[in-house]
Amino acid sequence: MEIIHQIEKAKLGDQIAFTFLLDYYWNEVYGFMLKRTENETTAEDITIETFSKAFDKLSSYNPEFQFNTWLIAIAKNVHIDLLRKKRTNLFIEITDEEDQQAYNIADTTPSAEDELITEQNLSQLLQFIKELKPIYQEVIQLRYFQELSYQEIADKTGDPLPNVKVRLLRAKKLLAAIIQGKSTK
Repeated sequence: MEIIHQIEKAKLGDQIAFTFLLDYYWNEVYGFMLKRTENETTAEDITIETFSKAFDKLSSYNPEFQFNTWLIAIAKNVHIDLLRKKRTNLFIEITDEEDQQAYNIADTTPSAEDELITEQNLSQLLQFIKELKPIYQEVIQLRYFQELSYQEIADKTGDPLPNVKVRLLRAKKLLAAIIQGKSTK
C-alpha cells in the first residue's frame, strides 16, 4: 500500500516520492541488469536510464501490475536498445573503396581547426553547465570532468547514494533542456 501511495505522490511531482521509489527499487533493477550485462558501469547506466524513462512516463503506469515488473520491463527495453545501437555501429557495411580510403589516412592527429571546434564546444558546454544551480553543477563536474563513481561522489559530498543518483539524473535532464532551448533559438 505504501508503494502505491508513493507512486501517486510521485505522479503529482513529489520529489521525496521519486527518491523513495528510486531507493526502494534501485538494487532490484541494478541487480537484474548486472546479471544480464555482467558489467557494473553498463548496469548502472541502464538502471539510471530506466528510472529516467519510468519517471517521465509515470502517468502511464498501470497499477494492476507490480511496479517492479514495470521497471524491469523498461530496463529490458533500454538494454535491448543499447544492444541494437552497438550492433548497428559494429556492422556498418562499407565498400572496398571506402575501406581503402580509410586505410590511406596517414595522419589521425586533429587539425588546428578540429582542436578549435572541440575547444569552442567545450567552452559552450561549460557555459550551459554554469546556468544550472550549484548543486547540479557540482555533480556534473564530479561525474564527467573528474570521472568519479557514484559512490565516490556520495562520499565526497556526504549525501546518500540514491540522492546523488537522483541529483545527477535531474542535472542531466536540466542540462539537456538548456542545450535544447539554446539550439532552437
